Amino acid sequence: MPEKVRIALDAMGGDHGPAVVIPGAALAQSRHPDTEFIFFGASSAIEGVLASYPQLKAVSRVVHADIAIKMDDKPSQALRYGRGKSSMWLAIDAVKNGQADVAVSAGNTGALMAMAKINLRTMAGIERPAIAAIWPTLRGESVVLDLGASIGADAQHLIDMAVMGSAMARILLNIDRPSVGLLNIGVEEIKGLDEVREAGQILRERELPHLRYAGFVEGDDIGKGTVDVVVTEGFAGNIALKAAEGTARQIAGYLKAAMRETIWTRIGYLFARGAFRKLAAKIDPGRANGGVFVGLNGIVIKSHGGADANGFSAAVDIGYQMVRNDLKAKIGQALVPEARVVADAPVAGAIS
Repeated sequence: MPEKVRIALDAMGGDHGPAVVIPGAALAQSRHPDTEFIFFGASSAIEGVLASYPQLKAVSRVVHADIAIKMDDKPSQALRYGRGKSSMWLAIDAVKNGQADVAVSAGNTGALMAMAKINLRTMAGIERPAIAAIWPTLRGESVVLDLGASIGADAQHLIDMAVMGSAMARILLNIDRPSVGLLNIGVEEIKGLDEVREAGQILRERELPHLRYAGFVEGDDIGKGTVDVVVTEGFAGNIALKAAEGTARQIAGYLKAAMRETIWTRIGYLFARGAFRKLAAKIDPGRANGGVFVGLNGIVIKSHGGADANGFSAAVDIGYQMVRNDLKAKIGQALVPEARVVADAPVAGAIS
């Protein structure tokens, strides 16, 4: 285990750049004194803000980058002009060359995934990486993946994600053998796409040692916390995330409007606003900031582009936990005895 956790930050990423990234790093560093930071981006902009945080500055260095990836760039565009010289690429490259243990960026998700996949490449046996995140539930928290790394998934990719998601749940949720469900349009074995039914059959018959397959789950099971890990392909996963975030904001809007209707409700709000803040934090999965790119030869964390300093620090915290708990090694250990056996061995009666 490293004495220090070295964190590479894309200082120019997101809607606010250094104005949020640096205060966020300072908050994370106050919680984890065993961290060191490398900030990549426009050195003058970074150093101007960093000067206000002497404790952070003492454990940080700045690497200049002329190019910042725009939030609306297509991945192909970002790669053309940012490969090898943008703040995003250099932060990821620091993980590849061993200068950092994890990279964190609030920048363009598509560009970040494309650069991470090209630069770090996927782990042995993994065809495609996935984005995994913590989701608030009635039971506590669950891991949900994929939240938009790629569209479509065959049975093997779904199984790989089950293995990777269970490894993340063991680290973040401290569960020895997490329960895993495949998101489907019904819980009956005859329902759903062929790929989902095939993956379900394989997971059920193999009885993998590091996870407990619980069958199919539906959309409302995510919020219920029916299982510890929910697996789906990126198209459905991203829609589920955005729908949940929108619903959380809708409920918050309804509550604010209701609290302003009369003088008595306004007074009631003054007494209850702390409880409302806690409710907002619970119901919005977007507030649990920090998507983990799993399946790569290195750890990359995606923060929300509009996150404030507290939100960005939460993403840094997740990166710290992934390093300290050796996520990459745990996934690699699980993939060898589990996922590759699944891929190489035929299953009786598998759907073709």
